[in-house]
Amino acid sequence: MSDIPENAPEHCPGTQSEDAGKASACQGCPSQAICSSLPKGPDPAIAEVSKKLGCVKHKIIILSGKGGVGKSTFTAHLAHGLASDEEQQVAVLDVDICGPSLPKIFGVEGEQVHNSGSGWSPVYVNDNLSVMSVGFLLSGPDEAVIWRGPKKNGLIKQFLKDVDWGDVDFLVIDTPPGTSDEHISVVQYLSEANVDGAVIITTPQEISLIDVRKEISFCRKVNLPIIGIVENMSGFVCPKCKTESQIFPPTTGGGEQLSKDTGIPLLGRLPLDPRIGKCCDEGKSYLTEVPDSPATQVFVDIIDKIKTHCSKSRSQRESDTGEAMDQS
Repeated sequence: MSDIPENAPEHCPGTQSEDAGKASACQGCPSQAICSSLPKGPDPAIAEVSKKLGCVKHKIIILSGKGGVGKSTFTAHLAHGLASDEEQQVAVLDVDICGPSLPKIFGVEGEQVHNSGSGWSPVYVNDNLSVMSVGFLLSGPDEAVIWRGPKKNGLIKQFLKDVDWGDVDFLVIDTPPGTSDEHISVVQYLSEANVDGAVIITTPQEISLIDVRKEISFCRKVNLPIIGIVENMSGFVCPKCKTESQIFPPTTGGGEQLSKDTGIPLLGRLPLDPRIGKCCDEGKSYLTEVPDSPATQVFVDIIDKIKTHCSKSRSQRESDTGEAMDQS
């Protein structure tokens, strides 16, 4: 990924250059003081993160340029679905620093993070599902996180290199909307950690797709593989009569057309079901509470596709390196 910000002045030397903050092009740039004080060269934390996450087989990042499309809800239920196999160890990292909702969704709000010689211990939802979030570090659920980029960056770095996940099959990373500090930090620190890819969440209407296209552009600029697109809130299915109604009409073709335009697979179209929101509020898994619903079946199909992608991604890495990866 380029170290020259998109809004940089002409002839910017780049944030990693020895001339960062000192060159003539830097004069008057609002980031001059920050660039001049940054350490130059690759961040040593990248190698530390890669080593720390060497015991994690698969890393999946959940993204969307648009807020309110259900990233955290999808993250939680992807994790629940993966953890339904008791042989699989699943971990979730919440890097939505200003809006950490996963403690509530997983029903572990108010839990505390413990520190030991091996690092921070995540909070366990059940025996094979754990989660780490800034929400566990706050004094209360109503406390606002009012941080600038460098402090967010520092916490994300600490989460990635200091949390003692143990041997994990899947690490699912939930992100805030946009293509800014948190996203850049996650991609940079995981650049040597063999990320399987990103799942892009959208809703059917064009106002969502506009921002999601930006997210896809971000992934391609930073060379982050994309597993596929999920269209969330894709129609409302009546719990009683099973009739589907369009709440957010796909005026420009929705996720299906986006998939065709970008060449990215459409993993599935999740219907809007009020019981999903109710389960999130109560800290329960919709997949186990309403196992026979149309949305649960779509979730299961999407999760199967993600697992297949991860398996193929791992096999490809083994083929490229000529070495079998640790299967323990």
